[in-house]
Amino acid sequence: MAPFALNFHTQLLLRSLTSKPNLRALYQPSTKTLTFCFIQTKQLTSIQCSSLNSQLQTKGTPSASFRDRRGSLKPKDISSSYEVCERVEKKKKKKKTKKNKDSPEAKLKNALDMCSKRGDVMGALSLYDSARLEGVRLGQHHYTVLLYLCSSAAVGVVRPAKSGSGARTLNALVSSNEGLSESMDTNDRHFELDGNAELNSDMNPTQKDGILLVSEDVKRYALQRGYEVYENMCVDKVSMNEAALTAVARMAMSMGDGDMAFEMVRQMKDLGISPKLRSYGPALSTFCDNGELDKAFAVEKHMLEHGVYPEEPELEALLRVSIGAGNSDKVYYVLHKLRSSVRKVSPTTASLIVDWFKSKQASRIGKRKWDKRLIMEAIENNGGGWYGQGWLGKGKWEVVHTTIGKDGVCKCCGVHLTTIDLDPIETENFSKSVASLALMREKGSNFLKFQKWLDYYGPFEAVVDAANVGLFGQGRFMPHKIKAVANEIHQRLPSKKFPLIILHNKRIKGDKMDEPINRALIDKWNNANALYATPSGSNDDWYWLYAAIKFKCLLITNDEMRDHLFQLLGNDFFPKWKERHQVRFSFSDTGSPVFHMPPPCSVVIQESEEGHWHVPIETELNYESERRWLCITRAKLDMVRKDCSTTSKDSKPLQKAECARSATRNASAKE
Repeated sequence: MAPFALNFHTQLLLRSLTSKPNLRALYQPSTKTLTFCFIQTKQLTSIQCSSLNSQLQTKGTPSASFRDRRGSLKPKDISSSYEVCERVEKKKKKKKTKKNKDSPEAKLKNALDMCSKRGDVMGALSLYDSARLEGVRLGQHHYTVLLYLCSSAAVGVVRPAKSGSGARTLNALVSSNEGLSESMDTNDRHFELDGNAELNSDMNPTQKDGILLVSEDVKRYALQRGYEVYENMCVDKVSMNEAALTAVARMAMSMGDGDMAFEMVRQMKDLGISPKLRSYGPALSTFCDNGELDKAFAVEKHMLEHGVYPEEPELEALLRVSIGAGNSDKVYYVLHKLRSSVRKVSPTTASLIVDWFKSKQASRIGKRKWDKRLIMEAIENNGGGWYGQGWLGKGKWEVVHTTIGKDGVCKCCGVHLTTIDLDPIETENFSKSVASLALMREKGSNFLKFQKWLDYYGPFEAVVDAANVGLFGQGRFMPHKIKAVANEIHQRLPSKKFPLIILHNKRIKGDKMDEPINRALIDKWNNANALYATPSGSNDDWYWLYAAIKFKCLLITNDEMRDHLFQLLGNDFFPKWKERHQVRFSFSDTGSPVFHMPPPCSVVIQESEEGHWHVPIETELNYESERRWLCITRAKLDMVRKDCSTTSKDSKPLQKAECARSATRNASAKE
């Protein structure tokens, strides 16, 4: 074959060469090499190939070569060549990955992560010193882990990674190391501890309840080294992240410097970083501990402006500093914040509330006269349970522990607590959000079919989480329990219609369900159009939850609804909906179902038209009827109480037996 003209511009070269019917090009991206193969019976001579190669090289084009194949190249051979190239590429990538894992930076990362997992601040600092001496370049992850450990030790407490977490507290003494630690192989450690860098044995941490308590010497050392690490991170121009800046804020907190801790949060905005709730903890904790009321509420304002909402630990701190300052307006504000976002308060918050109402300042504030009509209008406009227009009445407060009867009446003061209405628009939006989440997570058109099925066979007055019922108690699936619950609730419903039974299809199949008695049960429910079998690969939680929301009906389940799925629904509307619609169940000794209906009133802080307060306390309990409440009223000479009790363990804040004045309350309670 005679040589043909070549255009050495890269794109034209490809078009010119590959336009020849008997020429094939193989391109290797890693080496940027073009290999051209002639496919023909008539073979090129070695001299001809050499001539073409020399022309390419002299023109300075991308690497290309012609090879004399000495025979025709069949399509099968071309496919084989591509497979070989792919295998070579994979091997190169694998070698590169292995090389990265063996790099000093990767080994340092693994070693620091192991220190974080153990809570070993001294070991981490020793690794850091060794890495600096060896010239290892530290990245964002390295610095973040070091800052986390130093800040934890600086405040006196280190929680090893994955050691479990108790209730979240505002004070960052016990703080999350979320996102900093990963699982690693302890054998893959390159940097060894420098024995000379270890401090003496009296500085070793002591372990208590899964956390490490460090000595004052270690606190000071960790603080000093922590600021050194931060300065080097700035000098090295390593980009900051939220975790690193929060760690620096915690170091500032350990020195009682709230201004610096708050400045770290402000820097986040300038760097395009979104602050988290934990970012504000150091500044807020420091200002509250120092009694700096205005600065503490400036932090809260900054939080709200950036879409971060305080939870009970933050609100508890704000309540404490407000009480300490004797600022009644701030106390009132925080109580309503607790009402709207927390609803039920912890025993420690309840104790603070008791302290406030027992104080002289609390007895002095309040209006002697008010327009009751305006107060009632405000309560109605708010959906019931609160008016939000300031303290009413004057005089000493009485605080007692009590319970609420099945009729929703306080057993201490006789006030009927309110069932706060759920906003219809909120309910509709909530239903749509659940459907949207379910459609994203369910396979194919499974959930769409379920929605159409509900439109055709609904509405229902109750929905049964059948798997939860069938597995009650023994852990073995027992269909007769579903039958008992369905039959009992069926008799109680006004329409006498069967409840909707949601059950995964794997529960409907199998030898057990093929037994005549169980098969008859399935057939009965199917004939009543009361059974929906969720398909394979589906999460039946989405189905029973959506149906109960759609029909605004009762939901029979003992599911606490706390896992990741329900966390997606948020903490605003969902707890209120759950409180009004969930029916818990148990079984009597005879096997009959016992239903625990929704509470007779909303379990939330309530403010009455008389200016009195009822505060539910969050404790471990089996059923709502056992819940303890604070009943807070203005004391009056002609007022007496009945059915008050302070014998519960929840009554510890009331140490002077405020509830000892038992008796009955007369008609003057109308005021």
